[in-house]
Amino acid sequence: MSGTKKIDVKTPKSNFKSEIIDIHNPNTYAELIHGFNTAICTLGVGEPSKVTKDEFVAIDKTAVLEFANVCKLQGVKHFQLLGSVAVDSNSRNFYLRTKGELIEELIRLNFERLSIFQPSMIITPKNRYGLLQALALKFWPKLDFILQGQLRKYRGIKVEILGNSIANNTLTNRSGLEYLKYDDFLALQK
Repeated sequence: MSGTKKIDVKTPKSNFKSEIIDIHNPNTYAELIHGFNTAICTLGVGEPSKVTKDEFVAIDKTAVLEFANVCKLQGVKHFQLLGSVAVDSNSRNFYLRTKGELIEELIRLNFERLSIFQPSMIITPKNRYGLLQALALKFWPKLDFILQGQLRKYRGIKVEILGNSIANNTLTNRSGLEYLKYDDFLALQK
């Protein structure tokens, strides 16, 4: 599995600039982070069931923590993570436990502000992963009528709304740790 990715970096003096980095080697991107107050991390395996547990941990936990550590060293004050609903470091589910452990380690980094976005199903315009995602994209939104009260956090969220929420959250003036779920994503649209 290759860790080299081409990413677009918004620099303080220009619009977007493409850089080739290795997500498993912070030395390939550390200097790119200098001068930013906020970092947004959406790094993760699209289909966790298609990779080994070691590969999943290497991308979804280790690479994210390395990125967060570099951000902290470079003076980033606000770190935003695209996580998942129901993560718990004590979960018996490997995915939820690993994500929960990641969040605990991010908390220990003591950013001035840490925003954890916790969507359930992300509704995308295109099916990228086959039959199961096709079924989820078609039927998940139809479950909204039963996902009421405390279950609202399990409602599917359109990727555009989630992206706007993450972007708009950078403009809010808060501090500390915040967990954002379905209703918070909608509130950030206003």
